[in-house]
Amino acid sequence: MTSDRTRFYRDKINGKLMGVCAGIADYTGVDVLWVRLGIVGLVMLGAPFIVPAYFLTGLFAAKKPTHLYYTDNREQQFWQGVRQSPTRTARQVRSQMRDIDRRLAEVEAYYVSNNPRLSAEIEQLR
Repeated sequence: MTSDRTRFYRDKINGKLMGVCAGIADYTGVDVLWVRLGIVGLVMLGAPFIVPAYFLTGLFAAKKPTHLYYTDNREQQFWQGVRQSPTRTARQVRSQMRDIDRRLAEVEAYYVSNNPRLSAEIEQLR
């Protein structure tokens, strides 16, 4: 999947230093506070590769485009689900569309069956 919404970006608007932790939090759906605490914890435990990896990621990762910032929480959760499991998300969308189609058919059947004038007009057209 090559959508812009499924890539990793630095989140400069919600970030503190370079936006890497905020980008990881946005990509995974984990609260940014926990990501930051995890990074600090790894540095305190003496993981020597964390600091250079952080700065290299900050230098080479693309900045998040402004049109990709979410307007509501449901949209953000949807795209995080797509990044985690695209096939499950596609199944959910198909299921929701089938449900909408079924409900629309029920409304149509109810309206046509309870409106004799409409039924007569439909019969005249046949």
